[in-house]
Amino acid sequence: MVFPTIMPANSVSGYEISNSLRFNKADTAVLRKTFSGSPTATQKCTFSFWTKLADPSVTTQKEIFSAIKSGSNEDRFGFHAINNGIHGGFELAFNNGNDGAMYIGTGGNTLVRFRDSSAWYHFVIAIDSTQGTASNRVKVYVNGVLNEVDARIDGGAITTDVVLTEDYALAFLTAGAHSIGENVESAGTTPYDGYLADFNFIDGTQLDASYFGETDDNGVWIPKRYGGAYGNYGFFMEFKQTGTGTNASGMGADTSGNTNHFAPVNLAAIDVTTDTPTNNFATINPLANYFNPAALTEGNTRVDFDNGTSTVYNISTIGVASGKWYCEVKAVDVPSYGEIGIASRPCIAAGNNDKLTVNQYNYGYTAQNGNVKSNNQAGSSYGDSFTDDDMIGIALDLDNNKLYFSKNGTFQNSGDPTTGATGTGAVSIQAPSGTIDGVYYFAGGDNKNGDTTRMDFNFGNPAFALDSGNADANGHGDFEYAVPSGYFALCTKNLAEYG
Repeated sequence: MVFPTIMPANSVSGYEISNSLRFNKADTAVLRKTFSGSPTATQKCTFSFWTKLADPSVTTQKEIFSAIKSGSNEDRFGFHAINNGIHGGFELAFNNGNDGAMYIGTGGNTLVRFRDSSAWYHFVIAIDSTQGTASNRVKVYVNGVLNEVDARIDGGAITTDVVLTEDYALAFLTAGAHSIGENVESAGTTPYDGYLADFNFIDGTQLDASYFGETDDNGVWIPKRYGGAYGNYGFFMEFKQTGTGTNASGMGADTSGNTNHFAPVNLAAIDVTTDTPTNNFATINPLANYFNPAALTEGNTRVDFDNGTSTVYNISTIGVASGKWYCEVKAVDVPSYGEIGIASRPCIAAGNNDKLTVNQYNYGYTAQNGNVKSNNQAGSSYGDSFTDDDMIGIALDLDNNKLYFSKNGTFQNSGDPTTGATGTGAVSIQAPSGTIDGVYYFAGGDNKNGDTTRMDFNFGNPAFALDSGNADANGHGDFEYAVPSGYFALCTKNLAEYG
């Protein structure tokens, strides 16, 4: 059985992954390379990478890696939709003599489905087609656990295994076009949607997961730096670079020593993030997007609310019950009824019955008049109104149960988030222990039908360019305005220390 994990603050090995690359489906972002020359082998290789899904429904193909075998035939793997509405499967497809795609199964008659977009998954795909035992030719480890690789039938039930043909020459080890983030045979039609980090490709060896990860003292699977050889076609992408060229400064830079650099396409410097398996940042939660669902893009940091017939709000993937936390929300396209704030639970009702500020334990700063509202009340006078392109800061003090809002760097109501229990200019809020979920989430929404609303949430991992850069006192996050003293970005390193 596969269990997703949110990485803790420190790993046993001390190996830190500093960056990831965000692939936005709408941009058809991709890395491409055409290999030439001879690989170390044609039948053996290993992939190791970490990924955080943006769209856990996986209703369409989302390719992670593909390579041309011959003509228009390709070998590939990624997250795929499955027949009859079964979503979230992981597929490996090879153009070999055995028809049918391989999916990760449970060892029984069902498929493993990957639906947690708040966590980082680690995949190791180890292939050796020379193995005499068919089940040893393709091995897939998820978070260190070896999984069954099975075929599938309609409805997602497992049927007779599909196996890789013995001595099959892999497209991954064939000179020609290779892509990260798309099906190379039908470029632009199956873009990936999510984050990738610590991407290793080893040419010539089938390796198990222990080369790339280990279990910490809490039983959590954590990354370990690979220290072996890469082979001729091998590469290692740390995604530290922000350039657009096909070179050591580009986003597709190979740092294995092979200089097998990939060309970035439809990727920008802002897509290199610090949201990683060793410091996981909050995003907007697509699993709490049930009613009149918003469109979530840019790695679940951009929200386009669909308020044609009803109103909704969306929340962060991480909720907090203690500590002091800061985030910023850019009002990209926010009409007068837009609300930005905190929520004690996800939206749980259809229609207009569960707006952000209807619940007594939700609090929203309103664009129309600058009031802060809760419990379906008109709200109290608090600050200035806000509109498109304004940046709203939220300082949430759960040590004193106080809430502060800033507009373009100025805290409203003469607020001072550092005043502790005094709460100068603060909104007093219910203690988390007295709320519905026992935590607060950062949130945003619109409480009027027909409004077109877009918000960009920055929990420290922005998908939009900043005019300035400000980290918290621990050096985490990237914000437009200075983080108030004692407040921190909502990420797992800070949670381990202050949450």
